[in-house]
Amino acid sequence: MKMTKVNVKNLFLGLLFVGSASLVSAQTTQTDSANNAAATSQAGGNAVESLKKQIEANPNDTEALAKLATAYQEASDWTNAVETWKKISVLLPDWAPSYYSQAYAYQSAKDDANAKIAYEKYIATVKPEEIEQNKKNLAYAYFFLAFTEQQTDPAKAKEHIAKSLEYDPSNQDAIKLKEALNS
Repeated sequence: MKMTKVNVKNLFLGLLFVGSASLVSAQTTQTDSANNAAATSQAGGNAVESLKKQIEANPNDTEALAKLATAYQEASDWTNAVETWKKISVLLPDWAPSYYSQAYAYQSAKDDANAKIAYEKYIATVKPEEIEQNKKNLAYAYFFLAFTEQQTDPAKAKEHIAKSLEYDPSNQDAIKLKEALNS
């Protein structure tokens, strides 16, 4: 089991860099971009189907599940992304990135209530020895909580924004929110 956790953690870090690869393709010409988008869409669909078959054969394959969840996110299929991240959370309940990814998918789907719950679960799941490598994500999770609570619970929002700035003191959005909460 430990090997699976290490592989999934490495996969997650690798998946974080996948987003930067799409920025490179955005710098091509419009014709190239249109052709790339069509090819990517077709390849993404093939990857999803391939991963579904792989998971059907082994429903506990957390690496394949993480790849599938990421493929759904890349296709902006937030419902399936959330459901797949939830499956990973059941298999690896102590793996914080699955909760962060759930929150991201919920937030992208404009479901802030469930995003808030998932960010809270992420924060609660990060182990003390993992804090350093998760500072940026923790800062964002606390920022999101502060942002969503600024009207309903300003005192709690202030606590969250303080934690956000503790993890990322240079975040300009968090600084602005702190100023707004203190005015």
